[in-house]
Amino acid sequence: MTHILEASSISLSIGHATLLDHVDLKINGGEMVAIVGPNGAGKSTLLRLLSSDLRASRGTITLKGRDTHAWSPAELAMRRAMLSQHITVSFPFTVEEVVRMGRGNQPLAAVQTLVDSAIEEVGLDDFRHRELPTLSGGEQQRAHFTRVLVQLACGEAAHGPGIMLLDEPTSSLDLRHQIALLEISRQRARNGTAVIAVLHDLNHAVRFADRIIVMRHGAIAAEGSPAETITSDVIRYVFDIDVAVARTKDGAPYVLPQMMQQITHSPS
Repeated sequence: MTHILEASSISLSIGHATLLDHVDLKINGGEMVAIVGPNGAGKSTLLRLLSSDLRASRGTITLKGRDTHAWSPAELAMRRAMLSQHITVSFPFTVEEVVRMGRGNQPLAAVQTLVDSAIEEVGLDDFRHRELPTLSGGEQQRAHFTRVLVQLACGEAAHGPGIMLLDEPTSSLDLRHQIALLEISRQRARNGTAVIAVLHDLNHAVRFADRIIVMRHGAIAAEGSPAETITSDVIRYVFDIDVAVARTKDGAPYVLPQMMQQITHSPS
């Protein structure tokens, strides 16, 4: 695998507040990376920096070897697709119209097959003619995810594997659709896409991610495989809570919270 995205000692400060502090990160094509951590740890800030929505105060971020801010917005849109945490659509666009927005300025006739395929894959065939504001929050989230899939597919058709960035993509979904979205994302990674997802559910991160980045106070507290990062010591240090970390039959860890506790010592 090759590094498709690389962050070198990036920091972000606003006034006297440091939101991100000297983060180094390399993302490979073909892997799914989960970013986890408590509220305010810098997860979404890191994702927005990686997507080039924000500019770092210090450090550099390169996409395919080129500084992200050297790409034009149109060039970036063809190489990375971002699902933001909060998206509000007040106009009465239908689901299909929203999904079509992922094609950018490409002719509709050339990408309608991609649109139809993505709508079917996410299970939104019965909703394609519904106006987005009439849908539930979870249904709207699935529509925006479908739009991101179309944007990603259009870019990859022209430029090869790209990056999909997802900020809390399962926050409004029921369990079935959480799993479905993450399975689709994982399959994109298996096809060569670099997938980076901010997740709150540690068990989802363990099950679907190849690598987990654990953040605390704007810095990376732990990074590695699920077995290396999802341990009782790391979780105690980062979340200030005791957990039992058990193992599934295939050896994957899973987390069972026990009790709240203020703990100050660092992981071993």
